[in-house]
Amino acid sequence: MEKIALPERSDWPETAKAHGFTFADMHGEPYWDETSAYALTLAEIEGGIEDPATELHGMVREAVAAIVGSEERMKRMAIPRARWDLVAQSWRNEEPEIYGRMDLVYDGNGPAKLLEYNADTPTSLYETASLQWEWLEQQVERGVLQEGDDQFNRVHEALVERFAEVFAPATDIHFAAVEGNAEDYATVEAMAWAAREAGMGAHYTDLEKIGLTDEGQFADAEDRVIGTLFKLYPWEDIFSDDFGAAIAPSGCRFIEPAWKALVSNKAILPVLWDMFEGHPNLLPAFFLDDIGAAMREGTGGSALFDRSRDILSEGHVVKPVFSREGAGVDILTGGKPLERSDDRAYDDHPKIVQAYAPLPLFDGFHPIMGAWVVGHTCVGLGIREDRSRITQNLSRFKPHIIRG
Repeated sequence: MEKIALPERSDWPETAKAHGFTFADMHGEPYWDETSAYALTLAEIEGGIEDPATELHGMVREAVAAIVGSEERMKRMAIPRARWDLVAQSWRNEEPEIYGRMDLVYDGNGPAKLLEYNADTPTSLYETASLQWEWLEQQVERGVLQEGDDQFNRVHEALVERFAEVFAPATDIHFAAVEGNAEDYATVEAMAWAAREAGMGAHYTDLEKIGLTDEGQFADAEDRVIGTLFKLYPWEDIFSDDFGAAIAPSGCRFIEPAWKALVSNKAILPVLWDMFEGHPNLLPAFFLDDIGAAMREGTGGSALFDRSRDILSEGHVVKPVFSREGAGVDILTGGKPLERSDDRAYDDHPKIVQAYAPLPLFDGFHPIMGAWVVGHTCVGLGIREDRSRITQNLSRFKPHIIRG
């Protein structure tokens, strides 16, 4: 794995805007950055990213089954008790997942490590599935990249296949996001594009314009009943929303299903470590409430914690179970703060402690691997990088190639 400098396409801003990509720069910083790219070998992609992410997804599904079958574990997930049945029933009904993005630490040396699984409302889908693929094709055509350079990227094709597998032909699906958010709209439209190719009816609606009919069904601004809804709105927010109680009786089918609230929740990381301790792609993780005193005092704690005490003492990360874009994250090494997120909006949520796996450093930036899972299989890669050790909303999206 290496980072290689490349000339930009002179016409890329016009090309991107023609496809509706209007957020190449955000908050005065470049978001899409093709002045360089990450090059990985096929062996690194297959053995380092694709196979581990697919295996991790299977482990996550095992963890969900264990959580919904245990009241004690459900208590740890910070989900309102009134919504437990909704979550558990969606799993027992085998409501199928469509997509998710695992954030992995990987540098080509040693196994990738799972940091978290954005399995409910992951963004950067359009950039991964479409924009970077167009970049690859054009740069090969122009001789900037070599003939034979490839990319780990069949995200769009896999989404089309998944929609066709999960839904009957001509199913009407509503796609909803917050009005005025260009990045969210791009993700929603990428999903709708795949659904249309799969033969579905796709309708966009603003989240704020969804209401309830007299019969308790969800409807859009044109009073069309919503039978299936893809929502770029996290389940933990829905659970506390005024409409949360209307979910079950509405009869609406949701993408992603309610059980994904357990997967996008960082509280699943301690469950995974408890179930699969020592797995090469996992980091030791615990609930802060369980081990905080033992870490401060140097004594006490469970046998599971004792086996991870030394590695956690070397370095660990404290994360809220619900947060976005690195908010609320604290990195400590040797018991001292190393880096801290400025965004503390999620500090009132319960927290977990995870062993610190430093992101690699390439040319002053720390990349994080976004392994995209569609259905049950890892099908593509999107890379973001930041000068900070904490990936956040200003982190840049970088294209990648497979070479060698």
